[in-house]
Amino acid sequence: MATGLRERKKQQTRELLAETARRLFSERGFERVSVAEIAREADVSEKTVFNYFPTKEDLVYWRLESFEEELLGTIRDRPRGEPVLDAFARFVRQPRGMLATFDEETRQRLAALSRMIASSPALLGREQQIFEGYTDSLAALIAEETGARGVEPWVVANALMGVHRALVDFARGRIVAGESEGLSDAVRHEADRALERMREGLSGYGAA
Repeated sequence: MATGLRERKKQQTRELLAETARRLFSERGFERVSVAEIAREADVSEKTVFNYFPTKEDLVYWRLESFEEELLGTIRDRPRGEPVLDAFARFVRQPRGMLATFDEETRQRLAALSRMIASSPALLGREQQIFEGYTDSLAALIAEETGARGVEPWVVANALMGVHRALVDFARGRIVAGESEGLSDAVRHEADRALERMREGLSGYGAA
């Protein structure tokens, strides 16, 4: 019971720090807010912030931790005989995060977050690092599941994660442009088009 209480308090502190950072970043921009300011606003030490978030960028991307677990779990736990691509399609078509509860308040928060990320080279760079790490994890799982060797698992993992990253960029572009109406449906449509192209392959694609 005590351990559960400690974990809940740690989670509450983590969420407080992330929410404080999100508010300050949205108001002033990522680069203009220091970790020391976030600590003061949350009434904790700067060391405490870094205990929960190793980098300043992690204050923005911390919820992506569950993304990797969900993705790999979807592939690992897929029904026997189901292709990796079909399992990935189920995963990528499912709205999650703020897109799963897209009310007006969420829309405004997502718009502010999207503009902040789009205008920050540091955040875009960190995002790329995170997804590269997820791609490596997916490639390792594909190799383990299929027994494939050489570059094949890496190529497949990059193709799959390329779809996800393209959808993130598509959604972010729409949000920043103020075109978030029907966004979930638009993302699913783009996902379906991309996944169908992967199923058909590239043989003859773009031939005159």
